[in-house]
Amino acid sequence: MRRGSWKIRILIGLAIVAFAFIQRCSNKETNPYTGRVQNINMTADQEIAIGLQSAPEMAQQHGGLYPDQRMQALVDAVGKRLVQNSIARETPYQFDFHLLADDRTINAFALPGGQCFITYALFSQLDEAQLAGVLGHEIGHVIGRHSAERIAESSFWQTLTMGASVGGDLGGLVSGIGQNTLLKNGRGDELESDELGVILLIQSGYDPNQMIKVMEILKAAAGPNRVPEFQSTHPDPENRIEKIKEAIEKYSGR
Repeated sequence: MRRGSWKIRILIGLAIVAFAFIQRCSNKETNPYTGRVQNINMTADQEIAIGLQSAPEMAQQHGGLYPDQRMQALVDAVGKRLVQNSIARETPYQFDFHLLADDRTINAFALPGGQCFITYALFSQLDEAQLAGVLGHEIGHVIGRHSAERIAESSFWQTLTMGASVGGDLGGLVSGIGQNTLLKNGRGDELESDELGVILLIQSGYDPNQMIKVMEILKAAAGPNRVPEFQSTHPDPENRIEKIKEAIEKYSGR
């Protein structure tokens, strides 16, 4: 490669990297419910729109919605109690709770903007307070804006990788660093959602200790072959239990 062309590539690569950092700095927001500064590149209305658009497809991937309306009514009632009696009611999000027909996969998750899901496989193992613990955790993901943050962080690392690739041969290295960073941040999201879940349970009159029971159920379901923490977006259940105990002690006296 000619020397002049090499210099131009470096300059373009540096410009792309500089743009990524400038954009990231301009997207900084302080979450009013967690106090944490986040990199966010969308509004709450955009989060809600993404969630509403994605919800039908997510339900379809899990066999659709559970057909028994009595069970769905319980999920709705517990979710509504959590939202109306906690900090969640102050947020701009539109919370909806869906019981999925999947009776094999033990799982629960939330989309941006307030669409929360739980599979029948997990629901069937829980009492009401434990169900509140699961839904409280998922509400925590929404309040914490974790999906929006991951989207913005992924965009940042993609732009950074492109700049490193244009300016040299460091694209693969930067991409690997970005993946490890997102993995670590994913575990932080889970712990933050656990803490928010504890707050929501206490504010709504549920026993927050039932979140520990939920962790024990999830640990048993994962079995001895669960993915090691350093390879997973979820912290080890034992670590989560310790953090939940700390949160209970921290917020129970308030």
